[in-house]
Amino acid sequence: MEDLTIVPKWILTLGGYTLEFNSETLIMSWIVMGILIFFGWIATKKISILPGPYQTLAEVMVATFEQLVADALDEGNRHYFPLIITIFLFIWLSNMLGVIPFLSEPTKDLNTPLAYGILGFFIAHYAGIKTKGFKAYASEYVQPMFFMAPLNIIGELSKVVSISFRLYGNIMGGSIIIMVVSHLVYNLVLPPLLNAFFGIFVGTIQAFVFTMLTLVYISVQTK
Repeated sequence: MEDLTIVPKWILTLGGYTLEFNSETLIMSWIVMGILIFFGWIATKKISILPGPYQTLAEVMVATFEQLVADALDEGNRHYFPLIITIFLFIWLSNMLGVIPFLSEPTKDLNTPLAYGILGFFIAHYAGIKTKGFKAYASEYVQPMFFMAPLNIIGELSKVVSISFRLYGNIMGGSIIIMVVSHLVYNLVLPPLLNAFFGIFVGTIQAFVFTMLTLVYISVQTK
């Protein structure tokens, strides 16, 4: 159970300041990025009319998320499609790492989902300002009355907390359950099944939910 409190760190001293980095999160994130880069390379290495298995998988994913973005955003904002599919693939692969022995999910470190939540927040509001103009964008915060502005602002900021902690809580909660049960039954049949359940099923659902909420936030700000 002591694994819950152990955080491997890289410590860097720079300009009189001490910076601490979660080495496990960074390494796992680099592994995910490496997998994505490798898949992108192998899927586009030999593009043909009769696609191979990697090209087919890539085309299915691209077509699926293109349709989702097209349904949510108007034509002028569909250039956010690369962002949406990248968020899904990164979070989904991050969650899948937990299924592999000796690897862990970067998303069970709050910094990862929080970073994506903040990224989505700023992009959504940037899209809103770009689409509506700053005056029309700002006027929405004083609706229906001007004194509602603080509540409207808090409501927008709370979206970052909601979307980030939902993903973090589900992934970390799954890790805790697996660890507790593993200690109780001495790593027999049940923990691998739990690991597969939380990694594959819950991990996929949470990646999709996070991505769709980000897409919805952008959609709301641009309409």
